[in-house]
Amino acid sequence: MIPMTWTPATITDVLDRVLVAVRQPARYTGGEWNSVVKDWESVRSRVALAFPDTYELGMSNLGLAILYDTLNQRPDVLAERVFSPWLDMQQVMRSQGLPLFSLESRHPLAAFDILGVTLPYEQLYTNFLTLLDLAGIPLRTAQRGPEHPLILAGGSAMINPEPMWAFLDACFIGEGEEGIHEIVDCEANWRQQGRPGGRVELLRRLARIRGVYIPSFYTSHFRADGALAATTPLPDFADVAPAQVHKRIVPVLPPPVTRFIVPYIDIVHNRAAIEIQRGCTRGCRFCQAGMIFRPVRARPVAEVLAAVDALAASTGFEEISFLSLSSSDYPDIAPLIEGVLARFGDKKLSIGLPSLRIESFSVDLMEQLEKGRRRSGFTFAPEAASDRLRDVINKPIGADLMIQTAHEVFSRGWTTIKMYFMIGHPTQTMADVEAIAQLAHEVLHVGRRHIGRKAKVRVGVSTLVPKPQTPFQWAAMADEATLRAQQDHLRARLRAAGLQLSTNGVDESLVESFLSRGDRRLAPVIERAWRLGAQFDAWNDQFDAAAWHLACAEMGLEMDWYARRARPVEDPLPWDHISVGVNKQFMIDEYRHALHGAVLADCRQHCYSCGILTQFKDERRSAQELLGGKGGWGCPGFGRAAERQPVSPRPVPLYFNPDMA
Repeated sequence: MIPMTWTPATITDVLDRVLVAVRQPARYTGGEWNSVVKDWESVRSRVALAFPDTYELGMSNLGLAILYDTLNQRPDVLAERVFSPWLDMQQVMRSQGLPLFSLESRHPLAAFDILGVTLPYEQLYTNFLTLLDLAGIPLRTAQRGPEHPLILAGGSAMINPEPMWAFLDACFIGEGEEGIHEIVDCEANWRQQGRPGGRVELLRRLARIRGVYIPSFYTSHFRADGALAATTPLPDFADVAPAQVHKRIVPVLPPPVTRFIVPYIDIVHNRAAIEIQRGCTRGCRFCQAGMIFRPVRARPVAEVLAAVDALAASTGFEEISFLSLSSSDYPDIAPLIEGVLARFGDKKLSIGLPSLRIESFSVDLMEQLEKGRRRSGFTFAPEAASDRLRDVINKPIGADLMIQTAHEVFSRGWTTIKMYFMIGHPTQTMADVEAIAQLAHEVLHVGRRHIGRKAKVRVGVSTLVPKPQTPFQWAAMADEATLRAQQDHLRARLRAAGLQLSTNGVDESLVESFLSRGDRRLAPVIERAWRLGAQFDAWNDQFDAAAWHLACAEMGLEMDWYARRARPVEDPLPWDHISVGVNKQFMIDEYRHALHGAVLADCRQHCYSCGILTQFKDERRSAQELLGGKGGWGCPGFGRAAERQPVSPRPVPLYFNPDMA
């Protein structure tokens, strides 16, 4: 353990000597515009907010910015940032005995009261262990005492926290804008009372907060065949640990961040961002975000425009992105664009509008926003190239609509269309893969007709990882031979000038699937892989497949058993004790609909009784009161007994096996 003799002054002395030896030293200096530095001794609670990847990635994460902003608005709390040092800095720190420190005050991480870690994806697990190790904090919760910071994790990867259970004191399930304050107050009260009952008593108090999951209060039971039987509270904690932990939501989106920190170096998304809408009503069956961020809540146009004014004044960013899972579905998208253009049309402010639907309306929106400063690229995300497979994933976009939209894009002067697809969908055949190549060639042909050889089509093809809390959570990930054959086919078909193909690694997808679908037995594998050198697993040039395979072999586990095994719908899942508000039966029905190629309409047209309105009925009423009788939620079924609407009639494919359902 790193001794607690380090102070901000001694850390600064070492940094002054060593930063000249590392790349991008500005990753570790702090002092950026709009960063918040408070007096360490004048606050009641000190929170370190960590993103376990590089500064450039962490500074682009909106969730981290929201927590930083809301905590620092409190006079009794300070929140500071920490990111994963790159390999060169890690080497310097270990050689100097330098502990991991915060950017704002340069206090050692171990001196904070709470370490809150954002985990949006599973490839950050080993980086998380590196953070703890560099901070001198024991890796496992069982090894920590009252003197150590509370280790709290949240983010999309915590929808199934079981693989990381041994390393986490507490997990927050859902949206943290309100819950983080309750956690901070709970920890501060326990500490100011003299830490009664030790660390276990703190965890008992935290377990009473809605959305907080204490992994050490639960145990998993397994069948003789190795499959999971159940995860249940331990008898000693049954009075505070619920059988099912329910996610937390904010009924009304709080005011957006308007004082973004302005970095000294270029970051992945070097712009400010405003979340105009949270959630999605489209119901794509592979999409975890579309399920776990229900219900849909939209931010008023006036609030968005006021935030743009404030951001422009406080940051100097030349680009502001309007974030949403489906920006075209924002109910007041046209008035919003009109308002932006009226205020900023003559200024050098670029507005980004990602996640647009494939339609001419989206092209119209982008053309309005980009007059005089047009970019070269326009992005489609059809995810599948055949009409049949798009029905399977519940993203029913006609091929003719995509070609029509391509005409709209190229005829208005854009030179590049980016198209994103997945391979490995349930029921996918090589014919569906060939359809990706055919569609790419067709779109390129459209571009050549309009702008000649300047037209380019970039095709990104990722591998489906069947994620927890989605209708595909029971599906098997495609086997290695199938995936490699499909990637090879696409490489052969997309070699023409003007076409560019990018794919992800098969081994990387396997590890992601293994981690996202795993249970408690994976914790020793994660630690062993880390000790074998695994970290920065999301970086292609750093990913070490051998470390993961060796760790699995040493622990007697098989990745394929977790990743490539179809699960019977009646079997318990490792994340069944975590509720995101969507009924399991709804997920089962949607999985069966997928295998039949049946399509469900947008939730704004029909309510399919997914369960979200029932679980959050009190929050809905609260939102209605706050908004003067208007719920602001994109679900039409609240307040009535919504009946399941029939799916669109589609012929059952010949290859469909009823036993699969």
